[in-house]
Amino acid sequence: MKVNKHAQVKVKSQKWTKVKGNRSRGPIRPSDLNSSPVMAKLVQEHHAKKKKPSVKRLKGKVKSVSGAPIESRKPCTNGGVSMESEDSEDWEEYSRSLQMNGMDTDDGQLARLEGDALHHCAERDDQKNHAVLVMQKDQTLCFRGKCFLTCLYGRVEVMGFTIEEGQESYPVLSPASHCPLTITALRNSDNSRDPSTEVGPILQKYLPTASCKRLLRRVKSNSSLILLEPMVTPLTRFLSSFPGFNELFSPTMSELMSAVLDTPLNGLGMVPLLSAVHGLKLSQSCREALDSVVSACRGDMDGCAVILVCGAKNVGKSTYIRVLLNTLLNHTTSVDYLEGDLGQTEFTPSGCLSMTTVREPLLGPPFTHQRTPDHMVYYGETSCEKDLNRYLESLKSLWSRRPQNRETPIIINTMGWVKGFGFQLLVDMIRFFPVTHVVQLSHGGVTQCPALTPGFLRMAQGFQTHPPAQTALDELNEYQSPPRNYVLHLVHSDFELAGRQGNSRHQRANEQRELSLLAYLSDLQSPDPGPVRPLHALTPYQVPHTAVALGVTHCEVAPTHMFYAANASLVGLCCLGEKVTSRGGPVVLSQPPICPCVGFGVLRGVDMARGLYFLLTPVEPSVLRKVNCLLLGAISLPSCILTSQDATAGELPYITTDYSFDITGAGKIRVFKGLLRPEHLK
Repeated sequence: MKVNKHAQVKVKSQKWTKVKGNRSRGPIRPSDLNSSPVMAKLVQEHHAKKKKPSVKRLKGKVKSVSGAPIESRKPCTNGGVSMESEDSEDWEEYSRSLQMNGMDTDDGQLARLEGDALHHCAERDDQKNHAVLVMQKDQTLCFRGKCFLTCLYGRVEVMGFTIEEGQESYPVLSPASHCPLTITALRNSDNSRDPSTEVGPILQKYLPTASCKRLLRRVKSNSSLILLEPMVTPLTRFLSSFPGFNELFSPTMSELMSAVLDTPLNGLGMVPLLSAVHGLKLSQSCREALDSVVSACRGDMDGCAVILVCGAKNVGKSTYIRVLLNTLLNHTTSVDYLEGDLGQTEFTPSGCLSMTTVREPLLGPPFTHQRTPDHMVYYGETSCEKDLNRYLESLKSLWSRRPQNRETPIIINTMGWVKGFGFQLLVDMIRFFPVTHVVQLSHGGVTQCPALTPGFLRMAQGFQTHPPAQTALDELNEYQSPPRNYVLHLVHSDFELAGRQGNSRHQRANEQRELSLLAYLSDLQSPDPGPVRPLHALTPYQVPHTAVALGVTHCEVAPTHMFYAANASLVGLCCLGEKVTSRGGPVVLSQPPICPCVGFGVLRGVDMARGLYFLLTPVEPSVLRKVNCLLLGAISLPSCILTSQDATAGELPYITTDYSFDITGAGKIRVFKGLLRPEHLK
């Protein structure tokens, strides 16, 4: 593809609004937490209530071990006690009483860090705008928001990944669209270390002297020290620019009553949650399956571990895979991931099948870690039911690109379609790939599909395979001999709303797909802080019609109407194996190909007079030169891209309400190819 920047795109004059940067603020003022009117109002109400001494609240959460009555202590506006002197008897007495308020437990149970303990276990440097938090062994912090986390001393765990001192800073994102994240302090690996001598110099690098002295009192033999810094990235700036997503990283309405709104962490973008809000909940069978799979990957196996995860929709497959992947990264440098779910993809916008090498932990939902896979095929739909053969052939092509001698463990994600043809596709996938472990998730007392035991699979009917079972692709037999048996793990999900669609903010499947696509398009923004530029203000590439072929994957479109269908749409940037030849006009494909895809772009305009496409894409120009095909699928741009961007005046382009789908032929012509096989008509 010949590409060069089109410098003559006219953009209407814009009046930019300055975006305020992160300023150093006090830890208690309402302006620290969130700029939204709803949050500000709640903070004011929260402070109004706390002006009165609330002994009843402390009495339910603080148990005095010194014998002094709690009512005799002087309450402060932050819910603690007055500290006129750091060495006062009241302070020592109160600090000991906090051992039962989320600070320390002797029964080995996880204790939530909440309430008044947060005021004494965290200190903030207003000038550098970061905070340091001391956590004890088995203590947890559940929160909403986003930040960069660095472990300064000890060890903590987030979603199965262990973060130790000396490692880089990791972004942790806990939006309202998913279960809140939990940070758990772990036992130190070296018990011979003396924190009283090691922690002091560390604290002096990040906090003033007075804060160091106060925080040093909280350090014990098994304490962990973490640094929390605010996070402002092109992704967060771009998402917050849309009205529907500006509260994405704030607590939901049901969580606001359990949010701790006046801690040193709030101004950094984190809102701690009380124990009334549950974090990630793993069942016993889930933990056993994790331990078994990780132990097998760490042991001596004949070849690499191939773990296939399956189950009905909304049963927790994606969450389980993220925890499994993070846990494996504690023991290996990388994990391969084969995406087989078209609707809820992990690393790409929906409608893609991909093979990705994962080297960094996933400490957030899918839209927070969009990346370019090693290999990708653009299918173009969120479900494969219209063309099952193309779905399976696409997966085969991805697997064939993986090096045969690779010993990295690989995780295979599957669709939530586990009945009828969906179950037959699942049977085919287990037979096609050299699977060593099958993790089958279920919920409730209802069986969504039969248990996929090796014995059952030998006689099961697949879509492309039939009993007696095929154990591998014919073309793979000459390279390796896949195992005939595998280990089946039956996992029961017992988290809230298992098997059902949640009612919280941005939990619906279409909203998740929009977030992933918006996250991908956020790469068009500059990494430097500043105002968000709307897409129509960006300079596109210009691509000659004769340099690329144009195809549609999901429906039949007349060649004369192809440009109308593709204009202002998302297209996959693909590389055909053969050279595109043109007779002076545009090249139109009659059938959707199975070919490599390197990324996506927005076809923002078509110039018929000069024969040019105008394309917006974050893909590098060196990669774009290999692209010779644009594929249009059923994945549409989020409506906010067309209706909610700034700096638009007058009638919105590409938007019309004067259209009726009641007219015959007004909708798309859809072709279903999944029910035409002769063996299924008997």
